[in-house]
Amino acid sequence: MSTQIATDSFKKQLFLLFEETFDHVHGIYLDRGTSLFETLDAISAEEASRPVSARCACIAAQVAHVRYYLEVLLDGYLLKKPIARPDWPASWQLEHVTADEWQALKENLRQTQQRVLAAMNDLDVWDGQDNIGASLAILAHTAFHLGQIREVLCTVR
Repeated sequence: MSTQIATDSFKKQLFLLFEETFDHVHGIYLDRGTSLFETLDAISAEEASRPVSARCACIAAQVAHVRYYLEVLLDGYLLKKPIARPDWPASWQLEHVTADEWQALKENLRQTQQRVLAAMNDLDVWDGQDNIGASLAILAHTAFHLGQIREVLCTVR
């Protein structure tokens, strides 16, 4: 016998996890004040640009990479647009940001996140890799980089 998850229940939990990851902690898996945008708002451009080591990306590069990842999964999986092969190494190339560039980078991430949420909200059918897989991958990938950003803060501060 097959068991199915009601789409409304799945979406409710998914959106709650997205909210916790990006915007506002509900206590599901993060501590108060540690969502992605809460964390980024407390980081200066200087801190975002400070390298941890010669082989590790700065926080600004982490944010640029997360935004790029969201774009790839949004276009290629959620919106099912044809996309070029992703250039993952290029998504890590950012080394320094000014205060204005840091603000713009965070705003671009926010806009991309809002586009992802709108695309997910508009989906009528949730049935596989293109929507379930992509949405869960976005959550896991973003949570991973949030953890890395928070660890880098321990070093740059």
